[in-house]
Amino acid sequence: WYLVASLLTVLTSSQGILTTLSQTDGAYKYDYSTVPFLAEVFKLIVSSFLLLRECKRLPSPKITTEWKSVRLYPIPSVIYLIHNNVQFATLTFVDASTYQIMGNLKIITTGILFRLFLKRKLSNLQWMAIILLAIGTTTSQLKGCGAAPCDSLFSLPTQGYVLGLLSACLSALAGVYTEFLMKKNNDSLYWQNIQLYTFGSMFNLAKLIWDDFRNDFENGPWWHRLFDGYTFVTWMVVLNLGSTGLLVSWLMKYADNIVKVYSTSMAMLLTMVASVFLFGFKPTLQMFLGIFICMMSLHMYFAPPSALVD
Repeated sequence: WYLVASLLTVLTSSQGILTTLSQTDGAYKYDYSTVPFLAEVFKLIVSSFLLLRECKRLPSPKITTEWKSVRLYPIPSVIYLIHNNVQFATLTFVDASTYQIMGNLKIITTGILFRLFLKRKLSNLQWMAIILLAIGTTTSQLKGCGAAPCDSLFSLPTQGYVLGLLSACLSALAGVYTEFLMKKNNDSLYWQNIQLYTFGSMFNLAKLIWDDFRNDFENGPWWHRLFDGYTFVTWMVVLNLGSTGLLVSWLMKYADNIVKVYSTSMAMLLTMVASVFLFGFKPTLQMFLGIFICMMSLHMYFAPPSALVD
């Protein structure tokens, strides 16, 4: 899982960079809502191909088809759908930078739900490491003591705090529930993926159709917009997003949510460093301090206690 987590870090960090590079003159020439749909379809096709390969081997993989099991797989898609709407609602009360900082709460809420629902015990040292990770990622995002996000974080309306906390809880709940699904039986990982991504594709397709009716088909039906304005970089965004989802499902099956949290947090820091060279982003003291704190947290969580004592 070390290799998979490292690869996930690289792909997640490149997602934001590729998305930025896919813009033309600072704007998207394609319908961005089609990207998640195509990514879900890509994950579904890859998982189906891998399951067919797996079925040709002996012994055959375990496949549970009872409805009482299959009916559990739309739930993560529903949670993410609610989470996306809460995100938009939160951004009506806070600015984007403040929302990004508040988003680090999901690191702690993931640890709490991981303990409560999956009954996974964490040592005091690991709890300290998780809190350090949240502090490190937040520190790296601060622009300075007099910057707007730093001031506005403590002067939000009550709705901003409530929605920010709800968003963090929903994000953690989706991850923890997905891990529960992947580990509740010994079904083939690829069969579990097919169920997840089938419902994911259906929900994303429903969103595209809803956008058509909401906008009175101003931009044409969704199938006309599907590939309109796509470039090579746009397809790289789709493949990157799809590959990231496949790696996350592997980690949910064979590792856990905390590993995923560390991978995505390190990806954010890697994106910051890459942005210095690619987009002229000016590094700050807070960024270096945040990276240093996160590296300490990483070592504290995964190193054997004896190594930490030594």
